[in-house]
Amino acid sequence: MKVGVIADTHKKLGRAKKAVDFLIKNGAEYIIHAGDIVRFELLDYLESKKIVYIAVYGNNDRKLLKFHNDFNLVQEPHYFKIGETTFKLMHHPYYMTPDSDVVIYGHTHIRHVQFEKGTLYLNPGEVIARNMPFSQMALLDIETDRYIVKMFERELGTEDWEEKEYRFTR
Repeated sequence: MKVGVIADTHKKLGRAKKAVDFLIKNGAEYIIHAGDIVRFELLDYLESKKIVYIAVYGNNDRKLLKFHNDFNLVQEPHYFKIGETTFKLMHHPYYMTPDSDVVIYGHTHIRHVQFEKGTLYLNPGEVIARNMPFSQMALLDIETDRYIVKMFERELGTEDWEEKEYRFTR
């Protein structure tokens, strides 16, 4: 099962759409957005793609509250399952306890992947490319006995995504 993970898209709708399209093209069956969505148009776009998604509110998403019942928006921390894998989703890295199989967060704009004491911690970085000239995201492949995390980044002005892969035994 493949799960696309994005965060911190802010107002950069074009970059966010490119990331979503790339993830879907590469087999993502689900999309998780770790907050700071900012533009409701991105949620509309996810709906139009007919992909299962979930998005958590970030500190810049106050204007999205009025759309709470229209989209799959949740408050942090939010616990859910995909298949047999448990997830904890948040924007702020405040709830970093190992109480789920996978902990996903955003806010820092710094990509991070770590497997510790049976829990995978994942921050896909920033789609917005605010802190560096790269747009970033992740593709998590959940297998019976391992996680494969592919971290992608695309330099602004280019179309090619560079990939770095991490493997962890579950």
